[in-house]
Amino acid sequence: MIDSGRDLWRLQYGAQFQKNTGVSFRVWAPHLEALCVSLRDRTVPMTRAGEDFHASVAHLEAGTDYTFLAAGGRQYADPVSRWQPYGVFGPSRVVDPDSFAWSDQEWKGLALEDLFTYELHTGTFTPEGTFEAIIPRLPYLRQLGITAIELMPIAEFPGSRNWGYDGVCLYAPHSQYGGPLGLKKLVDACHREGLSVLLDVVYNHLGPEGNYLNVFAPYFTRAYQTPWGEALNFDGPASDNVRRFFVDNALYWVCEFHIDGLRLDAIHGIFDFSVWHILEELTAAVHEQALLRGRKVHVIAESDLNDVRVIKPRSEGGYGLDAQWLDEFHHSLRTLLVESRRGYLADFGKIGDLRKAMTKGFVHDGCYSAYRRKHFGSSSKGRPGRRFVVFIQNHDQIANASQGDRLSTLVTLEQQKMAAAVLLCSPYIPLFFMGQEYGEVSPFYYFTSFQDPNLAQAVRDGRRKEFLSFADGQNFADPQDPATFERSRLNWHRLEQAPHAAVWRLYRDLIALRKQWPCLSNCRKDLTRVSFSEESKWMVVERADPAPSRAMLVCNFSLAEREVPVEFGERAWFLKIWTGAEIYGGPPSQNVPPQTADRYVSSITLASSQAVVYTSPH
Repeated sequence: MIDSGRDLWRLQYGAQFQKNTGVSFRVWAPHLEALCVSLRDRTVPMTRAGEDFHASVAHLEAGTDYTFLAAGGRQYADPVSRWQPYGVFGPSRVVDPDSFAWSDQEWKGLALEDLFTYELHTGTFTPEGTFEAIIPRLPYLRQLGITAIELMPIAEFPGSRNWGYDGVCLYAPHSQYGGPLGLKKLVDACHREGLSVLLDVVYNHLGPEGNYLNVFAPYFTRAYQTPWGEALNFDGPASDNVRRFFVDNALYWVCEFHIDGLRLDAIHGIFDFSVWHILEELTAAVHEQALLRGRKVHVIAESDLNDVRVIKPRSEGGYGLDAQWLDEFHHSLRTLLVESRRGYLADFGKIGDLRKAMTKGFVHDGCYSAYRRKHFGSSSKGRPGRRFVVFIQNHDQIANASQGDRLSTLVTLEQQKMAAAVLLCSPYIPLFFMGQEYGEVSPFYYFTSFQDPNLAQAVRDGRRKEFLSFADGQNFADPQDPATFERSRLNWHRLEQAPHAAVWRLYRDLIALRKQWPCLSNCRKDLTRVSFSEESKWMVVERADPAPSRAMLVCNFSLAEREVPVEFGERAWFLKIWTGAEIYGGPPSQNVPPQTADRYVSSITLASSQAVVYTSPH
């Protein structure tokens, strides 16, 4: 167990620049007998102290390149390198973390309930593919109603094209994206715009190419195996410093880069049977530093466990994470729109599944899973809605379940818009994948740029095998082909075209409506009621609030017109959103839902795949 103390955290390992003094180097390397710092014009021996090596070099400036030189002449990048300007195989560079002039001193972060999160991939979000190129797009995101961006992993990875989940230099913002300076400029600009910045981090494995951590220390274990290779050593011999390395990494992003939240990738690939789980330790450390700095910082998991302990408070025996992604919301909604039932989608396809996701959270809460061939999951019924992040698209679901095809190319325009209404009327934190807000049709594929041809082929073969669990293999996109990456870029010109402008307008209005009405934004799934008909394929969602306001979402999932029974009661209700309206790209000759409704209105007639939202102030 690492005691993080009560002081403001500072990184102690790697190269520490000290103004007017020089640079001190420190590395944990119990696997090595001797080590030197290799500079351009000299080699400096390091002194061993326990399992660490130390060296200080006077009058060394920030911007100096260096490597660690092991016996036999092999040179390695610093395991805690802040910058790899020449990629994973090049030297590390000394960075002065205090040299950046931040302008966000008044920024305190946002509450979970206030997050409208926009997930993006830095390399394909803009033509330039850099951190700084994102900045001119921030006013656009604010106009849409977005309050947070979530960056897919940005730690240095091999080559120039990658999702980021193959990162190997976990402290170094990717050089071709703009390195540490570019990332700080982006975060500072986001805070000026009132936007939080969440960062996707990968603590379940490292990429296979350029990964030399095990040369220095026992970072990995053969006791467990992940789908991506050897597991990280969080509970075996010498695991204390492995845990410290990853806790430090989380604190590094929060403290040096002012990141507002961390999304922990695939925590089901993190194995730890310690009394104090690494997830609990890391979250506690992040929360402590956020408190000391007067900021809100959230830790959010991606989990395939349906284990409520992940989001239970520590006081109740949980790990204390702030929230987790709720994949089963996506699966429940997607299978009502697209016929595919392959892979993990085999367990879904009923409106009852979506009702359970909307009102309880986990669909598999101890019930039988045909896909897993066992009973699975725990109940999340008692957990607040703010503990879950929901989506109708994200990077994985597009590239995996849909072979790169976005929802806009798989369903009708009306289905797209109805799905958006369901998302934004849910009692959870909504997340959008870049381009979703205007119905982008460019694919989003998995892409890599490994240099080892054998590794590249192994990745192709593995990806094709995974692809075949969802498709017939006819349209497989080679991850190594540069065209796969290029085809995954957003096409911003579509914003000016029909029907994309209408889809964008609907998203903007739905987000604004959710912000305006507490009954939609309060994340109270305990005050959410859902009625439905599997036979007639309609669903009615009523959202309530301790204050008098109410909202009603009425959906027709059928491919035919439906008269949907609705109990409006004694209240007066007012039509706020109709997805079939002309301003949202609907055809002009349709029956318009009533502008007002009360106890004398017993049903709403909707065309195929349309939705309406009514609100009642009191």
